[in-house]
Amino acid sequence: MPSRVRSASWPDAVLTAVLGALVVLAWWSLWLWGRSPQGHALLHGSAHAGMAAADPLRFGLIFITGWTLMTVAMMLPTSVPLLVLFQRMIHGRGTVAWLLAVVIFGYLVVWALVGAGLQALNWLLQAGAVRIAWPAAAPWIGAAAILTIAGLYQFSSLKYACLEKCRSPLSFLIARWQGGNESLQALRLGAAHGLFCVGCCWSLMLLMFVVGAGSLGGMLVLGVVMAVEKNFTWGRQVSAPLGVLLLVGAAAALVAGVRT
Repeated sequence: MPSRVRSASWPDAVLTAVLGALVVLAWWSLWLWGRSPQGHALLHGSAHAGMAAADPLRFGLIFITGWTLMTVAMMLPTSVPLLVLFQRMIHGRGTVAWLLAVVIFGYLVVWALVGAGLQALNWLLQAGAVRIAWPAAAPWIGAAAILTIAGLYQFSSLKYACLEKCRSPLSFLIARWQGGNESLQALRLGAAHGLFCVGCCWSLMLLMFVVGAGSLGGMLVLGVVMAVEKNFTWGRQVSAPLGVLLLVGAAAALVAGVRT
């Protein structure tokens, strides 16, 4: 019996170590990038709209790279329970590593598309704020709007429904792994998990446009909060207080901005 336990847990330990190494590498890459001459590219200010217009290909590559690194650093750890269970389901196949990679790829593609949408929303907020009469309106009005959106979404029934899916990874996998083309199923599984993960966390990831991807402290705090919300049964108790805190932050940003 002890040998069976060891043989069953060894693949889990290897997978966890590999995922941990990817996450550490992503954090390290962001840290190095933030201290390089190109570190400003990790921020999401209005100046990036001009960069996108002047050189869309370069901006696209920078954005996709930075956003993917941020997703791996912050979101991949929240998906470790599902990936470990998925490995156990397909244990014994010669394509285990491939199928796991496909699941992760589908997950990251969804987050990359969402990142582009959030960037567009950020630009719209900034463009609207620029029209306000106050000279320095854009930064604090945009920040207040983002904090308000994130705070209100903490009370959304859609968020809670997505959290329930994320907290039940075994049921999620059983419902979506039913034979057939395994590579295609793995891709769909990763994308579906990504969509539910987005439903849980998109508003909190939107906060990165306030603090910037170069803020490792902000990333760490948000990553911990999202992991708690998604993977612990008591995580829902965090959602409402966090929503209140974000709304208070939005009000504080407005007050501070008006006084400036």
